[in-house]
Amino acid sequence: MVTFIPFGEKPNRDGVLYVLQLLRRNKLIEDYMIVESSRVELLAERIPQDRAYIVGEHLATYGIVEKLRPNSLLSIDGHTDLMHDYLDHGSWLAYTLEERLVNRAVVLAPVLMIPTTERTQLWTRRVKIFPALLRSRKVRGKWKAYKNLQTNSLDEILAEIKKYLGEEIYLTVDMDVLRPEYKIARFQHGELTLEELLEILEEIKKNFKIRAFDMAEVSDRIRRSRLGKKAFVEVFQLLMG
Repeated sequence: MVTFIPFGEKPNRDGVLYVLQLLRRNKLIEDYMIVESSRVELLAERIPQDRAYIVGEHLATYGIVEKLRPNSLLSIDGHTDLMHDYLDHGSWLAYTLEERLVNRAVVLAPVLMIPTTERTQLWTRRVKIFPALLRSRKVRGKWKAYKNLQTNSLDEILAEIKKYLGEEIYLTVDMDVLRPEYKIARFQHGELTLEELLEILEEIKKNFKIRAFDMAEVSDRIRRSRLGKKAFVEVFQLLMG
């Protein structure tokens, strides 16, 4: 079964309901369930134990993880979602880690990694980041480059991720990881092409046991995006296959 969670503001809710019809028209789903809630705190008690979730605002993944309690989580996202100020779509992963809903996490392919204000802290404990592009961080007074998809091989990165997370993972794919022309999510997009994302997901399927997955940050922009519809359908087919 596939669970659809039209969570967030109206563009996110409408986007989730639109892709539900898109998948039905393409005969890609039969059994499905729609779970609605205006508060993320209520999601865990409402959603079923499922294999696949389609969500609007990425904050909904917090509720899914609270329900499933996986040991390890792998997030493919144009952002880290590790801001640590208040619980929202930009901080859900930080609070998931802080509250021990998961033990360890990895964020793969982010581009936007810098806190929004000087007062905003970035959560760093029990999580590793592998950016899409070359990025550096200060370690003990010296600048050190992250391992990233621009200068490191995917095989090398996935081997390190597997060593850190173990074999079984919960996988969340924020569709804003794709380049702007795909027009799926509402806000800033990442740097991956569909071909690059599919290659990453193929290798993840080969290297990990995916306990469950979600596709997040779907908005109603996808209605007017031929590339976005193609990308959504192909990612869904790969993950369900």
